[in-house]
Amino acid sequence: MKEVNHDSLPYQDHKIVTHNLTKRFGNLCAVDQLSLSVGNEIFGLVGPNGSGKTTTVLMLTTLLGATSGDATVCGYDVQTHPRKVRESISYVPQDMAVDVRLSGRENVMMFAELYGVSDPREKTEEALRVLELSDRADELAKVYSGGMRRRLELAQALVHNPQVLFLDEPTVGLDVAARKKIWEHIRTLRNAGSAIFVTTHYLDEAEKYCDRVAIIDRGVLKAIDTPKNLKSLISQDIISVSITGTFHEIIVPGVRFAFVEDENLIFYAEHGESALPLIKDALSESGICVDTMSLRRPSLDDVFLHLVGTVEDSTPFKLSTFRNMMGRRG
Repeated sequence: MKEVNHDSLPYQDHKIVTHNLTKRFGNLCAVDQLSLSVGNEIFGLVGPNGSGKTTTVLMLTTLLGATSGDATVCGYDVQTHPRKVRESISYVPQDMAVDVRLSGRENVMMFAELYGVSDPREKTEEALRVLELSDRADELAKVYSGGMRRRLELAQALVHNPQVLFLDEPTVGLDVAARKKIWEHIRTLRNAGSAIFVTTHYLDEAEKYCDRVAIIDRGVLKAIDTPKNLKSLISQDIISVSITGTFHEIIVPGVRFAFVEDENLIFYAEHGESALPLIKDALSESGICVDTMSLRRPSLDDVFLHLVGTVEDSTPFKLSTFRNMMGRRG
């Protein structure tokens, strides 16, 4: 699927532009000729582990060189003007950690001084206010909850007013209330004129909060568009069936078996309501006991599985990430 909204953005509003951006590690092509543009929006990059999300972010933040292709951030080439790029952005990785020995205010002040902000005290107070941390700013970060620590990390990233903010899994490990709060702040930043580039595994969040979403698999861009337009890729209704017995393919007019999700059979149907009894009868006739059936409209999860399929997570366990995630849950 081609990018629908690429040309609708005025060129001057393109905060991020890539053209055939490619990264190889030996025989492995981690990112394969990635071309996209991002304006003043919340842009979500989703894909299974090992799909190239983090590699893409590392190239765009100048932390990893590309094998071929090119990319600009805020008009600066990431290869030839990395310093200018870094002055224009902030990057909050998934396992970024605050200094728990310092107070919230001291953590943000430290970043203001590292960025060389001309008025560090004023900018620190502004960042704390925006992230609603002013009333707890003098407390040590070690007593902060997981959601507060993530907001503190955002305050650190925002203290120098970046034009582009990169967030890697910004809500991982947080409870529902904290996740909602983080996304409220991300929306506020977008409304203030920042471009937000987010990687996430929470497709429900991407569907609800991102202006556009790109789906990447094995380094290849599969689709990019608004969540609404992506969901239109699956025009049929979705029927989920839980069974007892061994499934054998059935033939029902207007119905197609799609895949297995969480031990449920997923079918695409032109007319879901009329297809429900037909599917049940066909399964029963083949000796299969139908336990439950449900009908729904397509979600971004369905589009993801439709384009990528089910992928087993083969990523090696990272103790440092696990410790940071557990720390945020405190």
